[in-house]
Amino acid sequence: MQKNNSKIDDSLSQYRVKFEKLLNDNLSNLGDKSTLRDACAYALLNGGKRFRPFLVHLVANAVRPGALISQASIAVEYFHTASLIADDLPCMDDDDLRRDVPSLHKAFNESTALLASYALIASGYGALAKNARQLVQEDTPYAQHADAICTLAIENVSYNTGLWGATGGQYLDIFPPDLTFATIKDVIYKKTVSLFEISFVLGWLYAGGNMRLVEDVKKAAANFGMAFQIADDIGDQEQDQINGRKINVATIIGQKQAVELFHEEMNSYKKHLSLLGIATPELLGLADAASFHI
Repeated sequence: MQKNNSKIDDSLSQYRVKFEKLLNDNLSNLGDKSTLRDACAYALLNGGKRFRPFLVHLVANAVRPGALISQASIAVEYFHTASLIADDLPCMDDDDLRRDVPSLHKAFNESTALLASYALIASGYGALAKNARQLVQEDTPYAQHADAICTLAIENVSYNTGLWGATGGQYLDIFPPDLTFATIKDVIYKKTVSLFEISFVLGWLYAGGNMRLVEDVKKAAANFGMAFQIADDIGDQEQDQINGRKINVATIIGQKQAVELFHEEMNSYKKHLSLLGIATPELLGLADAASFHI
């Protein structure tokens, strides 16, 4: 299984090196040197797979190789990191560690952590605008559509980070009305799929993908995001049971049905890639990578 994932793993590792440099080079865009900016840097640079910005890169490369999407990929990482900071707070999941180092609120304090999450969200929106300006300044073939691209990007991010997305998903995760599969699925779509949708949509839009096909891009992202979380839940099922975590697809519907659902979602994901004309080896290879726990 590991052998099947080697190409994706190698590609992600190579991308991660470049992206780490990109993050460092963009720290000044967060503001002047201060304790708060140091907190943002601590949260951003303490590891992480960089999988979501990698998705932006893969989708954009499938649409138009060489597209200017660095700021869009940074925006995704800012939004993702902000959500992790909030999730770790004592009033949320109350986690003292994140990626084997103290969570931001433990390394600094709760007030600084909360403000850092605000700062990263705001900077994420700024990065979307900056990416749109780059399309114009570099005189790309899509310069005339830069305003429309930025508008659609902001609309998508706003939806997926608000009550319909990550924020609402975190609330449901903490206060689920019940433990039915419908509720679990709602949590997954809002908390996990939302950020994958942002990644797919930003990669598509800023690479100049047909704006009329964004809804189809969302469907591909939804299939992939759901399959990704199902695979993760199957892999974490035993540990989640030990920790008393009840929000787990495999626990709710059973491992056999969860595996079947995983394959259904992945098959739909592949079909949507083909319909969109972006069924590249890299994007198709993500299906094998996600099946690592299956």
